[in-house]
Amino acid sequence: MDYVYTKNAPDAIGPYSQAVKVNGLVFTSGQIAINPATGAVEAETIEAQTEQVCTNLKNVLEAAGSSLDKAVKTVCFLADINDFAAFNAVYGKYFTSKPARSCVAVKTLPKNVLVEVEVIAEI
Repeated sequence: MDYVYTKNAPDAIGPYSQAVKVNGLVFTSGQIAINPATGAVEAETIEAQTEQVCTNLKNVLEAAGSSLDKAVKTVCFLADINDFAAFNAVYGKYFTSKPARSCVAVKTLPKNVLVEVEVIAEI
């Protein structure tokens, strides 16, 4: 098992890794809309937060030797299910290979963000 770290994605805000590689797969931790340059949540809309989340995931996957195109499964968490269509519009620009996906609404996300996404991808 190998741990993945890149300065081009936010540092973990708890006792976990940005991602782990094992048996030809990479498992990312959930990414939220933290700008890695500032360490802050700067975006306020679901669209802007989803853009930041997808950029963070892209950077973590690239650090692992993978890419968004190699994603086989995503798990998406929304603070408000009414944001589903707006989230999908941005998500679809990044995950063009259409991996398997779960998307659920949750009560609260870390730092009160609107969206969190995790990915399993081939290396």
